[in-house]
Amino acid sequence: MVRGIQRRDFLKGAATAGAVGLAGCTGGGGGGPTIRYGVLMPETGDLGSLGTTMRDGGRLPARQIEDEIDYSLDVQTEDTETNPQAGISSAQSLVDSGYPAVVGPAASNVNLQVTREVFIPNETVGISPSSTAPAVTDLEDDDYIFRTCPSDALQGPVMAQVVVDEFDASTAATLYLNDNYGQALEESFVNAFESEHDGQVPNRVSFEPEQSSYASQLGTALNDNPDVLMVVGFPQSGITLFRDYYSNYASDYGGSIIVPDGLIDSSLPEEVGNDMEDVWGTAPSAAGPGADFFANLYEEEWGNSPEVFNAQSYDAAAVAILASVAADADQPDGTAIRDNLRTVANPDGTEVGPSELADAVSMVADGESVNYVGASSPVDFDDNGDMRAVSYDVSRYLDGGLEVQRTIEFEN
Repeated sequence: MVRGIQRRDFLKGAATAGAVGLAGCTGGGGGGPTIRYGVLMPETGDLGSLGTTMRDGGRLPARQIEDEIDYSLDVQTEDTETNPQAGISSAQSLVDSGYPAVVGPAASNVNLQVTREVFIPNETVGISPSSTAPAVTDLEDDDYIFRTCPSDALQGPVMAQVVVDEFDASTAATLYLNDNYGQALEESFVNAFESEHDGQVPNRVSFEPEQSSYASQLGTALNDNPDVLMVVGFPQSGITLFRDYYSNYASDYGGSIIVPDGLIDSSLPEEVGNDMEDVWGTAPSAAGPGADFFANLYEEEWGNSPEVFNAQSYDAAAVAILASVAADADQPDGTAIRDNLRTVANPDGTEVGPSELADAVSMVADGESVNYVGASSPVDFDDNGDMRAVSYDVSRYLDGGLEVQRTIEFEN
């Protein structure tokens, strides 16, 4: 698996060609014990446009340190296709190939099935950067399932607060993807909007992914002219949905729209053919101590700025690497990595971040205690494998792109 081309030449080619290295192995390092992890992301399908950038976030730590540590690095990427069955097949391929930890999957409907069918039975660690469904918290997983993103049990109330603060909304309609992610986040938003803000939600409309038109669903949701329309979905469906909206409804609808992380995509306005300046959004932010270093490194390696959940992918891979080293074995298994994740990520210990990742590997190898503080957050895992402290960006589509308006912080 050791490559026969220079690292920079490979990265330049990958950034140019796009398809180079999307699946397969990355090898290298000092020839000592091997650190192995998989990256399981949606490179195609409804979440493909965001999944490829999350994949690159998960690959980045290995590329960053591979020439600086006395370990070999073996990273394999696989495509879930934003589909549970394809995700199960790809996850099984990683497990069968001996990868004890996996960054991913991304979409909650894929993650929940992959974890139950593959990771948990095979005692493989899964660390999702973006599976936000509250059901992940309650998995009977024997502590093999973690995530570096927050639960939508938080994002729903955040969205409800934003529509009250920004739009003075008292009525809302919801239009949501009919899967674990869409159903749970919509429910979380409605509960918060109704119980905490005395709001009303007369129309709640679900939709299936990647349909040829969403005009009918939009018409039903907007029937009572709500103050705000809350839309939960992924980019490929979102392109069609918003094209239908701007073609058929935008000129008559006087309200605003709010979307969550799954529709935070800087390329969406160009794809839709509209600046989308009536659309606001919320998403977990990259607000960890190492955020700036990560953003610069990501752009240097991949030639573009990081998108939503890319920092969470990086952090998931970074703690998997450090936990593998802490396991102190030539080929650590999933149980050993599981048992060392909190050891390297939670207080106490010397704080290390993305810029010290290679040094942190050496420190852990020498038996020193470290506390990884990441690009997305402090990366402290609670007893359920969830984050203790997170923050959300409140953004708006402006001038054909996304602009952060403010940040909301949470700590459990």
